[in-house]
Amino acid sequence: MNRYSIALAAVFVAAAGSASAADPAELAKKYACLSCHAVDKKVVGPSYKEIAAKYKADKGAQAKLMDKVKKGGTGAWGQIPMPPNPGIKDDELKALVQWVLSTK
Repeated sequence: MNRYSIALAAVFVAAAGSASAADPAELAKKYACLSCHAVDKKVVGPSYKEIAAKYKADKGAQAKLMDKVKKGGTGAWGQIPMPPNPGIKDDELKALVQWVLSTK
């Protein structure tokens, strides 16, 4: 193989790796989100469908939810607190929140 082919192959491998790293369903598993949430039913916290419906018309929802996931909190869905998740990388957090907000 020539250098161009090797470089092109490296780009495709890197792109494939980053695409799978940003898969929101896998991220939800990785960060244990599914311990308290499910797509279509309440577990400990609200379902992703409920969250998406609540914030549907809120233009600032993504920033609010990213902050809530990072810092944790209580009161938006009752008195059961959401624990903080400061270890989630910002790009992964953004992908997770976009996925939740797009749930129908």
